[in-house]
Amino acid sequence: MNFEKMLKAAKAAHEVNRVYCLSLGDTSQPTWENAPTWQTDSAIHGVEAIVQNPNQPPSASHDNWLAEKQAAGWKCGPVKDPDKKEHPCIVPYDDLPVDQRMKDTIFLAVVKGVLGIE
Repeated sequence: MNFEKMLKAAKAAHEVNRVYCLSLGDTSQPTWENAPTWQTDSAIHGVEAIVQNPNQPPSASHDNWLAEKQAAGWKCGPVKDPDKKEHPCIVPYDDLPVDQRMKDTIFLAVVKGVLGIE
């Protein structure tokens, strides 16, 4: 898979996620251009995982994200705080609220749409 196309998919998924978060009242998501490297790298890794396993369920997207965050020292906290490496979604997929699980469903759909994967 062409890296430029995967980067395009990562950017699109990030931006759709940002707008979805805004609809939930979460203003913490910067635009792709203003996002820190750890955040854009995470989106790219999410795209790579989908390319490797296009039939994965949305829960696998969260599981990959969770493993990446935990490996980098993040833990569960009341609010997303990159300085403290805390995030309220550092929990198993089934423990996420529905609105947070939807982010994984949306990410998967956008990436597959941009990449033309059924």
